[in-house]
Amino acid sequence: MSESNIMDTIKGQVESNPVILYMKGSPDMPQCGFSAQTVEAVMECGKRFAYVDVLGNPEIRENLPKFANWPTFPQLWINGELVGGCDIVVEMHRNGELQPLVDEAVPAEAE
Repeated sequence: MSESNIMDTIKGQVESNPVILYMKGSPDMPQCGFSAQTVEAVMECGKRFAYVDVLGNPEIRENLPKFANWPTFPQLWINGELVGGCDIVVEMHRNGELQPLVDEAVPAEAE
């Protein structure tokens, strides 16, 4: 797949999923400590979210850092905006800033 097609795929994923986490592994089986910490923070918000395993999608793993202008994984996106990686997401969760963002993105009737 060409780089522009991959960029279109990423754009479509980010725009069509109110909350999406690009991570190594899956929520049930994270493949790195940073992904594990991030997915735990997102799951504790109690809302449904999409995820993409970048280990199983090497083209996305290669191109998402260019799309996002963010070099590392995991990456949490809410309502089409990059929230950040592990440190930012975990800190926002601790400070109570993550829950309202997730609640706004995923209204109760959409669960």
